[in-house]
Amino acid sequence: MDMGDLLKMGASAFMNSQRSGEAGSGLDLGSLTSALSGLTGDSEEGGLDIGSLLGKMQSGGMAEMAASFLGDGENQEMADSDVTDLFGADKISEFASQLGMSETEAVGGLRDAMPQMMDQASSGGSLLDSIGGISGAIGLAGKLFGR
Repeated sequence: MDMGDLLKMGASAFMNSQRSGEAGSGLDLGSLTSALSGLTGDSEEGGLDIGSLLGKMQSGGMAEMAASFLGDGENQEMADSDVTDLFGADKISEFASQLGMSETEAVGGLRDAMPQMMDQASSGGSLLDSIGGISGAIGLAGKLFGR
């Protein structure tokens, strides 16, 4: 699954989430895909930086949750605080205002969308594939260890 498809799938999960409310279900796919791209990656490249998100999860005490997203079993549920810790309150606020919704609705939609996106990105639980193979793993290790 390429990044564009992955972002569309995440946007769809966000829109279908009960937690994103009417504001979430009323969004159009294009603006939501763009906002997700800016939230989770390099907005200039329009990608989803799974490696960076996984690094944040591991260093932020969410390693077990990240493993559940990457594995083939049941995904652990994210709490509102997990989403805020992962992205930061400023990014969440920017994301919500870009989409014209409350921060509560934005966090709610992301609680449902992120596990599904990471699950799909990991293609059967292979972390190496999800972070761009060996070079991605080296880059992730560098980020984790501050090099």
